[in-house]
Amino acid sequence: MDSLFPEHGSPEQSHRATSSANTLKASSDAPLAARMRPRNLAEFVGQKHILAEGNLLRRAIEADRFSSLIFYGPPGTGKTTLATVIANSTNSRFEMLNGVESNVSEIREKIAQAQKWRQLRDQTTILFIDEIHRFNKAQQDVLLPHIERGTVRFIGATTHNPYFYVNSPLVSRSQIFQLEPVPSEELITLMQRALDDTERGLGHMKIKADDDALKHIAEKSDGDARKSLTALELAALTTPQTADGNPDTTEGDIHITLAIAAESIQQKAIVYDAHGDAHHDTISAFIKSIRGSDPDAALYWLAKMLYAGEDPRFIARRIVISASEDIGLADSNALRVAMDAQQAYEFIGMPEGRIPLAHATVYLATAPKSNSAYAALGEALQDIKEGSTLAVPEHLRTNTRKKLAKASGASDEALQYHYSHDYEGNYVPQAYLPEGKTYYTPTENGLEKRIKERLDYWRSQFRG
Repeated sequence: MDSLFPEHGSPEQSHRATSSANTLKASSDAPLAARMRPRNLAEFVGQKHILAEGNLLRRAIEADRFSSLIFYGPPGTGKTTLATVIANSTNSRFEMLNGVESNVSEIREKIAQAQKWRQLRDQTTILFIDEIHRFNKAQQDVLLPHIERGTVRFIGATTHNPYFYVNSPLVSRSQIFQLEPVPSEELITLMQRALDDTERGLGHMKIKADDDALKHIAEKSDGDARKSLTALELAALTTPQTADGNPDTTEGDIHITLAIAAESIQQKAIVYDAHGDAHHDTISAFIKSIRGSDPDAALYWLAKMLYAGEDPRFIARRIVISASEDIGLADSNALRVAMDAQQAYEFIGMPEGRIPLAHATVYLATAPKSNSAYAALGEALQDIKEGSTLAVPEHLRTNTRKKLAKASGASDEALQYHYSHDYEGNYVPQAYLPEGKTYYTPTENGLEKRIKERLDYWRSQFRG
């Protein structure tokens, strides 16, 4: 390995030894998305929340004052590109590993090279690891001492929440930056740049792209810059050169219309991971929309989950839970509707099974709301957890226990249980908790208003 770092090597040897971000430059036959990879912060699109002038990450890059970074976000948002831009901006060597393909020996080899390069060339190395969540604990732990010593400047990229999928020691040594889907207007800017660029893009092909075509590709790309450029390239390469009667085109032009754009991108791929953030965030939005009485939002999140391939049984279970947690006693029929929807799905399957799920969703979203039973149970559980466990009152115990209590000297009155059905209205005031604790507080929403009236009367009789 020392031969890679000669103290007085030739320029050719030095060039071969240096691995910089420029090694990621794509050849002329590489995909458009690779060729148009931004080379500096000025060319970078999206992520203004972390890269706008004056923001922390922008300042850290420009001042070359950062140690370890983890970029987290959906595909096509620029995680790898941002790492290469940082390497170019800071004049650092750039070494790249992939969490799927790399092993411990490769990590050690890259670190050894970084040590040598620092000793002989006084140049820092950025070690970029794509899909860092794929590394097991042992692989991640190999990095820790070298990050601590500053042997390498680590940048990790992941589509999974690093707080759940990356070891805590590595997370604690890194600054976490979340990348968001690229806005449609910035995807349009990126595609227009590719159409105009004669060196790396499609500028040599005389392409006329309609505004509505670029807008369609941007919207269907779902914030994925790679997907938008891939669709644009497909449209350009498969559309014949022709003068189609459009006054804005001439013989030999390639005219990308809305119809061509729609054909090029086909069905959009929803950013949705079955066990990650998109899964949890979308079901959270679905339930909160039901709770917030917004049937339109609830239907949208339901449609997104079904479109993305979410397990309908999981959705049905959440609907059943919401029926009791959020609607509750304000409309007890909601639970029956939810259970019927779940049973209907099991009976008919997909695709028609989505219809009863939508039925239940709208019913729950438009039903009166009450979480009184759920909240009351929570209070009772909290009392059991934090307070002393209450004994069952003597008059509520089994006959055998009552006999034992009487033998111990308990009075007949203390042991007397009053059978509710022997009294008018099937109610008689008596204590069922030693301290008369109140947990359930009914609302006046929907049918629960009638429950409140009955309960207020019974409680007044007991206090009286």
